[in-house]
Amino acid sequence: MTHLIRLFGLMTLIWLPLSHAQTTAYDPTLEPATTVASTVAGAPEPADWTAYGRNNAATRYSPLDQIDRDNVSELKPVWGYRTGNLPDQSVVDKKWAPETTPLKVGDNLYLCDALNVLISLDASSGRERWRYDPKVSTDHIPYSATCRGVSYYEVPDVPDDTACKRRIIEGTLDAELVAVDADTGVPCADFGHAGHVDLMEGMGDSVPGYVAVTSPPTIVRGVAVVGHQVLDGQKEDAPSGVIRGYDAATGKLAWAWDMGRPGETGLPEGDDVYTRGTPNAWTIFSGDEALGLVYVPMGNSSVDYWSGNRREFEKPYSTALVALDVTNGTVRWVFQTVHNDVWDYDLGSQGSLIDFPVGDGRTVPAVVLPTKMGDIYVLDRRTGEPLTPVEERPVPASTLPDETLSPTQPFSVGMPSTPREQLTETDAWGVTPLDQLWCRIQFKRASYEGMYTPPSVDRPFLQWPSYNGGNDWGSAAVNTDRNILVLNYNHIAMYDQLIPRDEANERGMVPLGVPGGSTSSGGSVPQAGSPYAVSIEAWRNGFTGVPCSRPPFGGIMAIDLNTRKVLWNEPLGTARHNGPFGISSHLPVKVGTPNNGGPVITAGGLIFIAAATDNLIRAIDIDSGEVLWQDVLPAGGQATPMTYEANGRQYLVIVAGGHHFMETPPGDYVVAYSLPAKGDPTLPDFLKD
Repeated sequence: MTHLIRLFGLMTLIWLPLSHAQTTAYDPTLEPATTVASTVAGAPEPADWTAYGRNNAATRYSPLDQIDRDNVSELKPVWGYRTGNLPDQSVVDKKWAPETTPLKVGDNLYLCDALNVLISLDASSGRERWRYDPKVSTDHIPYSATCRGVSYYEVPDVPDDTACKRRIIEGTLDAELVAVDADTGVPCADFGHAGHVDLMEGMGDSVPGYVAVTSPPTIVRGVAVVGHQVLDGQKEDAPSGVIRGYDAATGKLAWAWDMGRPGETGLPEGDDVYTRGTPNAWTIFSGDEALGLVYVPMGNSSVDYWSGNRREFEKPYSTALVALDVTNGTVRWVFQTVHNDVWDYDLGSQGSLIDFPVGDGRTVPAVVLPTKMGDIYVLDRRTGEPLTPVEERPVPASTLPDETLSPTQPFSVGMPSTPREQLTETDAWGVTPLDQLWCRIQFKRASYEGMYTPPSVDRPFLQWPSYNGGNDWGSAAVNTDRNILVLNYNHIAMYDQLIPRDEANERGMVPLGVPGGSTSSGGSVPQAGSPYAVSIEAWRNGFTGVPCSRPPFGGIMAIDLNTRKVLWNEPLGTARHNGPFGISSHLPVKVGTPNNGGPVITAGGLIFIAAATDNLIRAIDIDSGEVLWQDVLPAGGQATPMTYEANGRQYLVIVAGGHHFMETPPGDYVVAYSLPAKGDPTLPDFLKD
C-alpha cells in the first residue's frame, strides 16, 4: 500500500462472528434470484460480471455491444442507490475511499461499501434485496476505508437448494473473511465460525488499523486466496505479509505461503507467528483455473525507503509477481520488477491473463503486468519468462554508508511504457513566473539522477515516476478480440527526504501502537527500527499547491499488442474540479489530472472510465481516444466501472464514493446508466439535473 500525498485537489487554473454482525433479511416480495452455471471461475456468461476484473483473467472486457459508438451519446442514468452508511464526517473527510466495483451474477448485483457492509441489488432496478453488516469499527480503518469488491463462489456437488451453495465472500478491514448466502445475505454456517474466519490467527502482536483486507479474494479451484494490507512505513517489526489460501466452502486454512518459513504451510504452532516484516500483497490477484495458479503482485518490505536490515529470504519476492500453486501454496515462479526496492514501487496492478500474439498466428498464454514505474511486462504465465525483451540497465548507486542498492534494474524495452521522460530544470512549471522560479529552486536543491535516484538524507531527492506514477490498482483492460490494451496512468513527481533517527525522535515520529502514532499517510512516516524516517511530499509550489512537473498530470493510452505500438495517448481529466489554492476552476479544460480507478472495454468499441478528479465518467472511442460521452457523478468516481445485461438491456454501473487522497467529494452512491426506455423509474434527487 502507498501513503499518497494530498496534491490531488490542487491542480493548475491555467491548464486547467454473528454476535457483532447484522443482516437485513431477504425480501420475499421480490422475484427470486436467478443463478448461473458454476463455470464463473472461468468465463462468465456474456451478460455477467462475476469477478473483480469481470473474470479471474482480469481482462475487464465485456462482449456486450448494445451500447456502441453510434448511440452512446444517448446514455442516461436510469437508477441510483445509496448505501446509507457514511460515518462521522471527520472519518469521511480523512479516510473515505471505497474504490468498489460490483459483481453481477444472474439478476443480482453484489457489492460492499467502504466499511464492508455486503449488499445485493436487483440488477434491473437497483432495489435492495438484502444487506449484511459485519459491524466493522472505524478504529480498523488503515489509510483509507476501502473495499474494492467481493467474490462469488458456487459450492460444487451439492443440491441447488442447499443453503450457501451460492455465496459471496469478502475480506474486511478488521481482517476477517466473511461468507454469506448469495440469495439471502445470511452468513454461511458451514464457513469458519458462523460465516467468519479470523485472519489475525498466527499474526502475533498488532493493533487495529495495522492489518486490513481491502481487495477481494481470488478463488481458483475452490481455494480463496487472500492477501492483506500492512500499514506502510511504520516499523520494521510489522505484522507478516503472509499469503493464505482457504477452502471456499468450509473456510478452513488450506495453506499459507510465508517466505520466512520455507516448507511450512500450516498455522504457526505455540508462540510462533508468521514471519514479521515481510512484503505483503494488498491489491487484486488474478488466477488461471487450468494451470491451478494464482498471480500475486507483491508489495515492498515493511520499511520502504531503506534496505539495510532486509533479510536475504525476502529480497527476491519484494515488488515481484509471484505465481503460487493453489493446491499447496508453493511458489511456481517469480518475476521481480524492482531489485531491492527503496522507492515504494510495490505492484498495485492486477495482472491480465491473455493469449499473447507472438507472430505467424501463434499465441502464448501470458500475463500482462503494468507497473508504477511505467513499464509493461508480458510474461509467459506458465513459467514467468518474458515474452517481450527486458533489459537490465545500470542505475545510480546510493551514497549512504549503510545502504547497498542493486547496480542494475530491469526495463521492459519490448513494450511501450507510460510517459516518464527525464526531468530537467526547464521542466519546472507553474501558473506564474514566480511559481516556475520556486520550482526551479527546488529542482536545484534536490538530488536527481534520473529514474531510480537513490534516497538521500542531506537534501531532498526527486522521485520520477513517483510511487503513485504509472498504473496502479485500477489496472488495465484488454480487448481480447482485437488485442488492444488500455490503461490509465499518473504523471506526477515526488520531493522526498530521509530524516535521521535522532531528528525523527525529536519530532515525535513514532509508529502506530506507540502513544502519538497514527495511521496518517500525510507528510512523513517513522520507519521505526531503521536509521531513517522519511518525509514524502509532492513536488509542488508550497504556496499555490500547483505541481512543479508539467501537465498532463494523468492520462490514458491504448496499445496494439500485435504490433507493440501505441495507438493513441490522451490526457485524462479536466480542470473543472481543480485549481490553485485548492479552489475549483469550473473550467472544462483538458489538463489530465491524477487518477485512481481503471477502464472497462466493451465490444461496442467503447472504453468506460471515471478515475480522474473532475467527477466525470466518460465513454471513449477505443480506436481514436476521442471522448464520445460524459456525465457528472454525484461524488468522486475513484472506482472501476462495470457493465452487464439484464432483461435484454445493457447497463453501465459505477460506485461514486469519492476519495480522500484525491480530494474528491465523498459519497455512498451507486449509479446505473443505460439507453433510455419507456417505463424507466423516476430518478432519485441526487441524479436529477
